[in-house]
Amino acid sequence: MDQFDDTTRTEIEAAAFRRLLQHLDDNKDVQNIDLMILADFCRNCLSKWLVSAAEARDESLSYEEAREYVYGMPYSEWKELYQPPATPEQMAAWEAHHAKKKAAKQE
Repeated sequence: MDQFDDTTRTEIEAAAFRRLLQHLDDNKDVQNIDLMILADFCRNCLSKWLVSAAEARDESLSYEEAREYVYGMPYSEWKELYQPPATPEQMAAWEAHHAKKKAAKQE
């Protein structure tokens, strides 16, 4: 990516980010807890990163506005339509992941 000027690189990165959002929207069956277990980030993390990026540019973007952008609708609506309660297996996997991550930080 070093061959691109800053504007071109930013446009390519933005297009890739929009494609990631589209991919997540196309795969609503992939739950946030699954993303957290496997990749240590989820749709809510993306929302927080957007808020942080806006703040770094002295722009105002609320967490709820960012989540609506990421989810394509208000989070409460998305949650009601697409997010079932976590299964015991998902919770066990999350706890194991969280414990492993905590132990790694203590080393």
